[in-house]
Amino acid sequence: MSKKTHDNDVAFIEALAKLLEENDLTELEVMRDYGENDSLNVRVSRTKEVVAQMAAPIAAPAPVAAVAAPTAAPATEAAASNEDPASHPGAVPSPMVGTAYLQPEPSAPSFVSVGDTVSEGQTLLIIEAMKTMNQIPAPRAGKVKRILVEDGAPVEFGAPLMIIE
Repeated sequence: MSKKTHDNDVAFIEALAKLLEENDLTELEVMRDYGENDSLNVRVSRTKEVVAQMAAPIAAPAPVAAVAAPTAAPATEAAASNEDPASHPGAVPSPMVGTAYLQPEPSAPSFVSVGDTVSEGQTLLIIEAMKTMNQIPAPRAGKVKRILVEDGAPVEFGAPLMIIE
């Protein structure tokens, strides 16, 4: 690859980064073919506050439960419901961008439910990315405490999918 091509690639990557920022995207992947055995694969990504925004609707049902039960909840429980799921030590992050499916097909039961005990490597859900169904395994054994995504919902890279303790 010549120096000129290298300089053009750097300018191209800088343009992609600018495009990422201007359009408020989290990830962009491009492949450029220059000829036989000469190509450039670029993946530009950044983290955003999207994870926190996605967690907000999930945390909303907790106050509804507290309203139904007039007894005061302990301070630690209230703090836990407001805690960002991504920072939870048992959070299972999404390894890719795609669409999450909690069951293998629409009429089938879910892979796991809240309260289920899972073993390491057991399939928790599927993420469809580029027409490919990717099984997401449990990173460790434990009990499913929370499912943070809905069936058919889009997920970002690194977004918390479930909490396993």
